[in-house]
Amino acid sequence: MTRLEDQAFVPLLNEHPVEMGVAGRERQVLDRLRADRAYRELFVSAFPGSSEPFTLNNVVRALASFERTLISGDSPYDRWAYRGEVDALAPQARAGARLFFSRRLACFRCHAGFKLSGPAVYEGADVVEPGFHNTGLYSVDGDGAYPEPNTGVHRVTGRADDMGRFRTPTLRNIALTAPYMHDGSIATLEEVLEHYAAGGRRIASGPHSGDGRSNPRKAPLLTGFELDEQERDQIIAFLHALTDEGFIRTARRLASRPGS
Repeated sequence: MTRLEDQAFVPLLNEHPVEMGVAGRERQVLDRLRADRAYRELFVSAFPGSSEPFTLNNVVRALASFERTLISGDSPYDRWAYRGEVDALAPQARAGARLFFSRRLACFRCHAGFKLSGPAVYEGADVVEPGFHNTGLYSVDGDGAYPEPNTGVHRVTGRADDMGRFRTPTLRNIALTAPYMHDGSIATLEEVLEHYAAGGRRIASGPHSGDGRSNPRKAPLLTGFELDEQERDQIIAFLHALTDEGFIRTARRLASRPGS
């Protein structure tokens, strides 16, 4: 998907898993919006040429229009990396940046570009396939299997080699988006760093037990690395420096407005 309008339908109508739960309740949701005075005024204003502004397509168009205003690009890292503000990053975060972009850790090999998520699609960009990687999070059968139904690209293609491959997520505002990984199975940034340092995750017991470190489909880059306590703190400081505080405050103001 390359359009926000297309993406918005997924959480609204998805049934596996159920997210917003709108599927089969479209009329009920639209009636609730229509009954709200603020939304009546806003929808009529937003879609003046429509005889019936309250449609699911218009809901999706409104969501996408709002999402296009959510631009986060004023973190300390942005000011340091793109605007030349040398002091925008604290010394500890600068040390963490050097580690992040070092050959030893090679975090940048997956988390690259201005989104820190690998190749980005934008006007004038080269056409590059997005990156999908198996990070050794699971190996529930001893042969690399991931718990159903969250098997990554494999869920779509059915190909064994695609088991556990997920798209690289952005690291922007990552300190605010716990829990982590595709299934929220890692609670903190510190634990995520431990996972990558170990070259995968070993789960000793339970339904998902297995040693992801020896997952045969694990990405070749995921070989593990050693960090001392100071270096770990530096990496975490760098990840916190990816938070755009101005963006977060703006979002909070919008959320607190009457009728929002």
